[in-house]
Amino acid sequence: MVGALAATLTSSACSRSTGVVTAPAVVPTRSVAPAPSVPSARRVAPALTRSTPVRLRIPQIGVDSALMRLGLLADGSLQVPPSGFPAGWYTGGPTPGQLGPAVIAGHVDWRGPGVFLRLHELKPGALIVVNRADGSQPTFRVSRVATFPKDRFPTASVYGNLDHAGLRLITCGGSFDSRTGHYRDNIVVFGDLTASTS
Repeated sequence: MVGALAATLTSSACSRSTGVVTAPAVVPTRSVAPAPSVPSARRVAPALTRSTPVRLRIPQIGVDSALMRLGLLADGSLQVPPSGFPAGWYTGGPTPGQLGPAVIAGHVDWRGPGVFLRLHELKPGALIVVNRADGSQPTFRVSRVATFPKDRFPTASVYGNLDHAGLRLITCGGSFDSRTGHYRDNIVVFGDLTASTS
């Protein structure tokens, strides 16, 4: 992935906010070299050229969200949406449909339900559609949904190079630690480009 960003959603990105809203962050866990390309055993569509994603739709769980741009903060951590809606895409990596793993992050909750509240309900085979500025609509098929403890986030699997266009949706999940006010895990949805329409 461009920049070989290695990150997990930090506690501040996954709390049940009740006080002052602060910009949550995704903080690099460690610097890693790009992983070798992971070949896909699934039927995938040819990758597209770069185009800004503007909307995310996941019919199976009722998601229909605009997408904001997410860059890096001064400390090198990934900016994430400042509230429960909308979701956001990491501008330093591939755009959805481009070769490699495009990354979209969103909250499970934030002063109420977040855009990815039901992300854990997705099953392999579910479809994810991204609308892009060039009018194309790449469709991704979910290949895997997994929950990872934050201290064992699979950086290489999420951010490593691919030989096809992939999509990663990331949010918080697992049990909520009322002592710290944060979720203990990350939920990651892995998807592969299966089609694109104009």
